[in-house]
Amino acid sequence: MAKGHRSQIKRERNANKDTRPSAKLSYARVSVQKACFVLDAIRGKDVQTALGILAYNPRYASTLIEKLLKSAIANAENNNGMDVNKLVVAECYANCAPTIKRFRPRAQGRAYKILKRMSHITIVLDER
Repeated sequence: MAKGHRSQIKRERNANKDTRPSAKLSYARVSVQKACFVLDAIRGKDVQTALGILAYNPRYASTLIEKLLKSAIANAENNNGMDVNKLVVAECYANCAPTIKRFRPRAQGRAYKILKRMSHITIVLDER
C-alpha cells in the first residue's frame, strides 16, 4: 500500500511524468512488424531528416507515421515552446492493438482464419 493522502500520491505520480513532447496514433490499420520497418529508419534522426525519409519511403505505414511526426512537432512547438530545428526523434515504437478476425471460405467447406492486425504507434521527441 502507498503511504499518504490521495492528493500526495497523485502529486508524486505526476512528478515522475515524462514531459517530452509526443504523439500517439491508436488503432492504426497496419501491423506492428510493417510499422517497425519505417520506425527503425527514423529512430534517432533529427526531425527534418526523418520527414525527408518518410516522404520518399514507399511503404503505407510511412504516410501514417509522417502525419504522426508532424503532430508531435506541432505539440513540441505549441505546448512546450521548443525550437523545431533542434528536435530529434528520441523514441518511436509500435505496440499491438486488437486484431480483427475474419474468415475466408475454402474448398470442401473449410474456413481459413484471416487476422487483420492493428497497432498503436507512438513518437517521442527531444531537444538536442
